[in-house]
Amino acid sequence: MKNLQKGDKKLLNAWAFYDWANSVYTLTIASAVFPIFYEALFSDRDHYIDVFGMHLKNSALISFITAFAFMVVSFLSPLLSGIADYVGNKKSFMKFFCYVGALSCMGLYWFDLDNIYVGLLFYFLGLLGYWGSLVFYNSYLPDIAFEEQQDRISAKGYSLGYIGSVILLIINLAMIMKPKLFGISGTDGEAAMKAMRYSFVMVGVWWILFSQYTYYYLPKGSKETGQKLTSSVVFNGFKELKKVWALLKQNIPLKRYLGGFFVSSMAVQTVMLVATYFGAQEIQWSSKEESTIGLIVCILIIQLVAVVGAVLTSRASEKFGNVPTLIFINGIWAVFCALAFFITLPTHFYVMATVAGFVMGGIQALSRSTYSKLLPETEDTASFFSFYDVAEKIGIVIGMCVYGIIDQITGSPRAAIVILAIFFITSIFLLRRVHKKDVSN
Repeated sequence: MKNLQKGDKKLLNAWAFYDWANSVYTLTIASAVFPIFYEALFSDRDHYIDVFGMHLKNSALISFITAFAFMVVSFLSPLLSGIADYVGNKKSFMKFFCYVGALSCMGLYWFDLDNIYVGLLFYFLGLLGYWGSLVFYNSYLPDIAFEEQQDRISAKGYSLGYIGSVILLIINLAMIMKPKLFGISGTDGEAAMKAMRYSFVMVGVWWILFSQYTYYYLPKGSKETGQKLTSSVVFNGFKELKKVWALLKQNIPLKRYLGGFFVSSMAVQTVMLVATYFGAQEIQWSSKEESTIGLIVCILIIQLVAVVGAVLTSRASEKFGNVPTLIFINGIWAVFCALAFFITLPTHFYVMATVAGFVMGGIQALSRSTYSKLLPETEDTASFFSFYDVAEKIGIVIGMCVYGIIDQITGSPRAAIVILAIFFITSIFLLRRVHKKDVSN
């Protein structure tokens, strides 16, 4: 079909709809159903498995695989960004990563401890596909929307992603709770595990199916013909990161803020990625059914409360300033991690999930907007945000490795969660070096 003009409402809606398509990955695979399924596989193995020539705890193993995946993503992102900025067929690249991610989610249906390497490969590729497709998806925004449209359509994408992912998760929860109503046979435990496997397939089908609407309207690329893919183009992303690193020496407030953000993000992202594994292992659920339902409900609570937390944090920053508000939120996170050492009952976990939702939504939204306010006068904001994203991913690598190592050594994630409190305290000291006057409100 003929390409729609930049700013066309139909084109903008089609772009935003990709969030509806792909956000089911982050909620079902990364946060809710897969961690519960993965933990259930080890119910008769005392949480340990011999893999890669080592005797590893299951939660430590998945932490290391996640860290490795983010390390690859942090390396690939600048490469893909360089390609996305110059070639004219970015839609093909976006499709490739989308299909790799979606098909890998479907491949998790066959995840089994007897074929653990294949299962871990699907998990790894799913994460790679999701983040790889986002590089090209995000790069389309300035191509399809005028500057005054970008904030609104970006927010619409996040909203669609939230709604779509919650809808599918509720359907999956119903399948897991009442599998026989959906024609899933077997004992209660077997049927629930089958329902989880089917949910992985549903994520892949949902992702591929709904992304077609986006692909139908998106143009081939930012340029009709594109440029020849040379080594200079491929490594342009790294050159941009190097340029930003050099500019940080001249912008002390931004450099100081990035230090605090890096340490804080390292801890926040780690907590959110391992929360379900922690809940499955350390909370005294009365039954497997209560554990499954309770953990998914906690994830839904976090999703709902995070929206409210983001709004309240935004209002607090308007009154007290960005940096003081961030310092306060980091303080709450530090207390949260310290208290996590003592929680054992489902009620405790529900309360902690509510608190986590408030401070998660707040810290993520405010961290990004604070960074934006500290940027120098430049038209090259894409390079600065690419640096921000890479820093965030490297932080996840470090955080997941620290968590995995402590979990493996101590045999309990409790000590690992408490150690993360040190990161939040460190972040507070680093953020105190950023003066309130440096951040305009």
